[in-house]
Amino acid sequence: MELSHLDAKNRPAMVNVGGKAVTRRTAHAVAVVALPPELAALLQGGDIATKKGSIFQTAILAGVMGAKRTAELIPLCHPLPLEDCQIEIEANPKGEVTIHCRVQTEAKTGVEMEALTGATVAALTLYDMGKAVSHGIVIREIRLLEKTGGKRDYRAQ
Repeated sequence: MELSHLDAKNRPAMVNVGGKAVTRRTAHAVAVVALPPELAALLQGGDIATKKGSIFQTAILAGVMGAKRTAELIPLCHPLPLEDCQIEIEANPKGEVTIHCRVQTEAKTGVEMEALTGATVAALTLYDMGKAVSHGIVIREIRLLEKTGGKRDYRAQ
């Protein structure tokens, strides 16, 4: 198997999608963030309110914005018109926050990077807004859970 983003001379190259068919593309990524006890103690009603505003609501907006700007951040990503981007944030009693980013479009290439970027930017925003309370926030896991469309579908085990 060879890497798709390298040309015949092993130089970075954008994948040519000119001959591919436009299909429905979806992706679902997740980021797991561990909150230190002093920040987790501020969780009430599924969010944390600070002087900067609602942490989760701000992270949701940032995640959507990040997903839409993926091609500006990742050099070889194609710019894609996202038809939908949904960010959901869930907190559990153990002080963990799970950020889900689901995206979809009709395009010649997939939206995995957009979903991963959306989840990551939301997690980084949570860190930025929570660091006034503690720098002990840990972004533990960012991964693709599912993608559909293109050559093959994928679902994490």
